[in-house]
Amino acid sequence: MRFGRVHHVSLNVTDLAAATAFYTEVLEMPVLPRPEFDFGGLWLDAGEQQIHLIEVDAFEAPAGQHFALQVDDLAAVAAELAERGVEVSSPRTIDDVCVQAFLSDPTGNLIELNQPL
Repeated sequence: MRFGRVHHVSLNVTDLAAATAFYTEVLEMPVLPRPEFDFGGLWLDAGEQQIHLIEVDAFEAPAGQHFALQVDDLAAVAAELAERGVEVSSPRTIDDVCVQAFLSDPTGNLIELNQPL
């Protein structure tokens, strides 16, 4: 069995308006067309993949569970996010692999910023 790239990641969010502002204004992800469903949500363009937000009444993000966004210059991205009021962890280097840092969306979903070495 062989798979292609990951098409999308679905994230539960408890406040769709706050999540929309975070992903579209802070992370600058474009909104994609979304079919009419019987629950709130939003589809976002995350480069070659998509992020699908699903609005739920209650949710606690699992510890450690995350998705990673690849960046070319982690220090520059982290500085820009800090200017926008986003708390980003200190960068950590994984030898011969990447430099990574983490942030959370308004629901607490963990996002890794990953700069390959």
